[in-house]
Amino acid sequence: MDFSGKVVIITGASSGIGAATAKYLTNLGASCVLAARNESKLAEVQAACKALGKVEPLIVVTDVSKPADNERLVKDTVAKFGRIDVLVNNAGKGFYGSIEEADMEQFEDILNTNLKAVFTLTKLALPHLLSSKGNIVNVSSVAGTNSYANVLSYCVSKAALDQFTRCTALDLASKGVRVNSVNPAVIVTEFHKTLGMDEATYATYLKNCEKSHPLGRVGKPEEVAASIAFLACDNTTSFTTGTCLHIDGGKHIKIVA
Repeated sequence: MDFSGKVVIITGASSGIGAATAKYLTNLGASCVLAARNESKLAEVQAACKALGKVEPLIVVTDVSKPADNERLVKDTVAKFGRIDVLVNNAGKGFYGSIEEADMEQFEDILNTNLKAVFTLTKLALPHLLSSKGNIVNVSSVAGTNSYANVLSYCVSKAALDQFTRCTALDLASKGVRVNSVNPAVIVTEFHKTLGMDEATYATYLKNCEKSHPLGRVGKPEEVAASIAFLACDNTTSFTTGTCLHIDGGKHIKIVA
């Protein structure tokens, strides 16, 4: 895979899957644009990418739930690099809560980040993607294709994101723009800790996940990053669009009794 000369926007790039994707694609020659809210963490990822001896990424501090921030992200990217070839919609958030516990504030908050922001940024980047015959990779979840208790808002947002992926893939296929998603299961990041898990609880959770993932382990951010690169690379997937690729150790096919 070769991304030399390609300009890639990655949201949620300050940690986890986003940071791993930034380093992975930078190492393949991409000019990456790192977007997230935490400037200091973005700077750490930028430094790690620069150490690879490739093109130094551009940092754009961005809250994807704010349309003005998304406008600035696209504007700054084009001002710096003159084009956009790949959009990786990775920024996302989650909350625990069943239908009894979740309220409208939580539901709207999740949808604003996991779905509405993707719609907004895709619309803004689209003219440039059409010009470059680029592509989009959305970071969804196994929670988009499977149902799980006590994470209602998150599951609904990711199911909607999968449908957004398929619909936009159909809309843009005739124009030469591909749209795909990756659907990870449990990946070792800070995601679950942001939901309130302490270190001991998280360690127990990861151990239990060995039973819920048929391959007997959880995933690594680099494994998702490699799959994002695979889908984004025209040399490997030029005939692939509308695909929701599970990076989940087989979790989506496991029947829990």
